[in-house]
Amino acid sequence: MLAVKKARRKLRMGTVCSPNPSGTKTSSEVCNADWMASLTPHLHNLPLSNLAIPGSHDSFSYWVDEKSPVGPDQTQAIKRLARISLVKKLMKKWSVTQNLTFREQLEAGIRYFDLRVSSKPGDADQEIYFIHGLFGIKVWDGLMEIDSFLTQHPQEIIFLDFNHFYAMDETHHKCLVLRIQEAFGNKLCPACSVESLTLRTLWEKNCQVLIFYHCPFYKQYPFLWPGKKIPAPWANTTSVCKLILFLETTLSERAPRGSFHVSQAILTPRVKTIARGLVGGLKNTLVHRLALIPVYPLRFSRRS
Repeated sequence: MLAVKKARRKLRMGTVCSPNPSGTKTSSEVCNADWMASLTPHLHNLPLSNLAIPGSHDSFSYWVDEKSPVGPDQTQAIKRLARISLVKKLMKKWSVTQNLTFREQLEAGIRYFDLRVSSKPGDADQEIYFIHGLFGIKVWDGLMEIDSFLTQHPQEIIFLDFNHFYAMDETHHKCLVLRIQEAFGNKLCPACSVESLTLRTLWEKNCQVLIFYHCPFYKQYPFLWPGKKIPAPWANTTSVCKLILFLETTLSERAPRGSFHVSQAILTPRVKTIARGLVGGLKNTLVHRLALIPVYPLRFSRRS
């Protein structure tokens, strides 16, 4: 139990390790920031879909802008209520689902990122932002932060799952894809057979980024993987017991070949949940319940 608590604390804080004086790292000194590079050689030729890969939910939502308009992912009723300044402060308590930046998550070992994006009303420059109730940082800023980490850790592989798009037409999509190309360049991995993808093949090609794009627009670019290649069944429950059963069932039923799989180990608030814990927010109302689950409260891609 103590070991589990220590591991969770390291994941939250983003452990940074230094090599010993001999220039090598002992098993206890392997950094979370380089965990893929540190895997034993027999795993290098294993399909990537066979590895358990830690990820985060609403990965970008460590910061949201209370002064921005309410996002297009919200109902008209919420938008009207948000004209009251206090409402946005309460919304922030339910919109922020992470307390680490992209960089800190990467250093902690996170390699799968759940991304929701949107244009912003009134913007004339086609800029795209992360969104979860309220607008977050610009997508470009997030991509550059991720690319900086990858340049310093050339054997780490990441999954960027763009699975929700709001207020975006073809022009917005083209702008977003251009940003992705500009940020990662040759690090982008072209869509291919899931079973053929191993750490070794990616390292040989200097590819580090898999982009999943849940929109027909993916067909126009070879480096955009279709969303169906990474299904993420959603429990949509506030019950820990129901969530565990759902995770066990969906993992056992996943397709044997042809795709990755995301296990969303998250609890989802309902309207009455928010009403009861309005002031306390997401963290105090639901997140602490996940401590009862005997696995990290993270999204991960795994072959059973």
